[in-house]
Amino acid sequence: MPSLSETIRESQIWKSIFRHPMPVDRRNRIVVMLTNFFLHLHPVSIKKQGIALSYTWCMGGVTFFLFLVETVTGVLLMFYYRPTVDLAYGDIQNLRDVTSLGIMREIHRWGAHAMVITVWLHMYRVFLTGSYKPPREFNWVVGVLLLLLTLLLSFTGYLLPWDQLAVWAITVGSNMARATPVLGHEGPLQQLLNVGGVDMITNASDARFALLGAREVGAETLNRFYILHCIAIPLGVALLLAIHFWRVRKDGGISGPL
Repeated sequence: MPSLSETIRESQIWKSIFRHPMPVDRRNRIVVMLTNFFLHLHPVSIKKQGIALSYTWCMGGVTFFLFLVETVTGVLLMFYYRPTVDLAYGDIQNLRDVTSLGIMREIHRWGAHAMVITVWLHMYRVFLTGSYKPPREFNWVVGVLLLLLTLLLSFTGYLLPWDQLAVWAITVGSNMARATPVLGHEGPLQQLLNVGGVDMITNASDARFALLGAREVGAETLNRFYILHCIAIPLGVALLLAIHFWRVRKDGGISGPL
């Protein structure tokens, strides 16, 4: 009967994360060296169709380029934006009408829309070509997480102009968090977190409150979304992008057609 460690190492999850066995013999040590990302930037071999534009659509590369554009323009916009209820909307107006970097906001806004579209197209191409199948399941999961973070970037950035459209859009969007299973105070199964007759999930402790930092969209929400949009989520995206690129290289480059 195999041991627990052997069962884990033979599981599909383990093999999708760790592509090669431990370098305990000469053959495995050679494999590890040939597939090492830092020693060999490009794979030993790659399928011809894997680099064809008609096959890849280059959506992954375009998405990464747009992320760099968003990073550069976002940093420039941070010099002219103050995340307070009294000043945020005026700063957005000044960016458009006063400062010489007004075009940066338009590039940032349209780049954000384009990035969401290219991420979806990239995921669609990966799904159609079966590039999520073994041994690339782990990288597919990383890609799904990147898709979610991209949507969160758009969601948190939508509030920063602090106009009526932004406030009410976030209000409507965050209201859906009330119905989150278990964690939403109006959602199903929230009664499971009733301890000794005391509800642990209320309108002051549920998923919506955690998202907004308050019961309603206000100064706390603007500050929270600013930090998430400018610091926390971009760092998460950068980390997952590094893992994503590393796994593409580790898995032998872009997969071929089905």
